[in-house]
Order: sequence, then structure tokens, then C-alpha cells
Amino acid sequence: MRIVLATRNKKKVPEMRTILADAGIEAEVLSLDAFPDAPEVPETEPTFLGNALLKARAVAEHTGLPAVADDSGLKVDELRGMPGVLSARWAGRFGARDQDRANLELVLDQLADTPSERRGAHFVCAAALVMPDGTEAVVEGVLRGRLIREPRGSNGFGYDPVFVPEGESRTTAELSPEEKNAISHRGVAFRKLAQELVEIL
Repeated sequence: MRIVLATRNKKKVPEMRTILADAGIEAEVLSLDAFPDAPEVPETEPTFLGNALLKARAVAEHTGLPAVADDSGLKVDELRGMPGVLSARWAGRFGARDQDRANLELVLDQLADTPSERRGAHFVCAAALVMPDGTEAVVEGVLRGRLIREPRGSNGFGYDPVFVPEGESRTTAELSPEEKNAISHRGVAFRKLAQELVEIL
């Protein structure tokens, strides 16, 4: 069985392969790098779920193979759920090298006067599976926690250096990759999606 991940992020491929194997599914997992002419799908929907479905549908139609796509971001309680779907471009577009830092610093600035007890936040990942016959499955993974005032750790990316999961004293950027994958919103969503695929098959 061949499955296409609607991403050019090669790090997601072995993660998905492992999750499928744990669910008893033997599959060749491909990224969009295997399909150079695959369309770039803008994330124009107002929800994570909408964006994930948009990408999965486009890639399934283009490749004729089962397609998996995800969209994720940070929701901050004090900011009424923002940056949400705008998480990756919250500070505008600065280019890949500076974007994460700019986004993180803007959120910290916006929360500068917010007391610790009101710095709750959660990561959300919506994942979608679209089969060539049009069958669809959608799931969501959530990781709850709080935001600290200064970045700590170097293992993560995005908002990881200021996010402390519930029950932890370390940020997600201070966790090992294995520890983070075990609790991460994307890991949770992909494991749920693997179970959906088992039922479809």
C-alpha cells in the first residue's frame, strides 16, 4: 500500500511510517517530493480541519493514492484562541529563518502583562485522510499547557520553547523527540488517523 503525506517535510515521513506500523499497517509512505508537479495548496480555510481536508483532497485527486494532510497551531486562551490557523504567520511573513522567532516574540509581547494563572494555551492538530474513492476521515489531537515568559530548550520549533505541557515543568523544546512525539498534538492526531485507516481497510 502507498500513502502520500501532503507535505514536503521529510521528518514527518518516518513518523507516519512508524505510527502505521504500530497500527499493523504495512505501507510505503511518500512525501510530495515524490510528485514534483503536485499542486501547492494554499491554506485558505478558517479552521485547521478545513485546511487539512483541502490539502488531502487535492493530493488524493492529483496522485490517485490515499492522501494524509494535517494543519496545526497554537491557541492562546488570553488571545481568544489566536493565533490559531495564523500560527505560522502571526507576525507577518519574514522568511523561514526568522519566522518562528518573530511569531514567538509577538505572542510573548502580547502576553507581557498577563499573570501566570491566565497564560493557558493548547496546541491543536487536525489530520485528514482522503481515499481515491472519496472516502474521508478527519481527527483532532490536542496538547494542553501554559506559556512561560522566556524561551527554554533547543529541541523544538515554532512556539515549543515557551510552551509547557500539563504535568510537565519542561517546555516541549526541552523534551527529547521521543518524549514529545508520545504526547504531541500531531502524534495524537496521526495515531487516531491510523486507527481510522484500519477500519476503512
